[in-house]
Amino acid sequence: QVQLVESGGGLVQPGGSLRLSCVASGSISRIYTMAWYRQAPGKQRELVADITRGINTNYADSVKGRFTISRDNAKNTVYLQMNSLKPEDTAVYYCHADIQSTAWDLNGYWGQGTQVTVSS
Repeated sequence: QVQLVESGGGLVQPGGSLRLSCVASGSISRIYTMAWYRQAPGKQRELVADITRGINTNYADSVKGRFTISRDNAKNTVYLQMNSLKPEDTAVYYCHADIQSTAWDLNGYWGQGTQVTVSS
């Protein structure tokens, strides 16, 4: 069994910062690409950023220069540092990871989501 648990969401004023964390736990052999997605009310879930095991990163155009994704492989954790937040960043943020279990199955897993609200 594998679980992803996010934390760090909340309410922040425009221009502020938040740091999201996502920890993977369970029967894990290796974690490949880790990513953050978000879903605003009435909109489809979209990719915010992803990071490979080799630390290559990819960002949505809307967050380039403001958000930074990083990971700590020893802690099975991925982070999303969000700076210069805008009201349009308001959404539920979800962690996703491609994980090989100790039974050698490779599957994609989702966290439960954490709410980020940017408002004055």
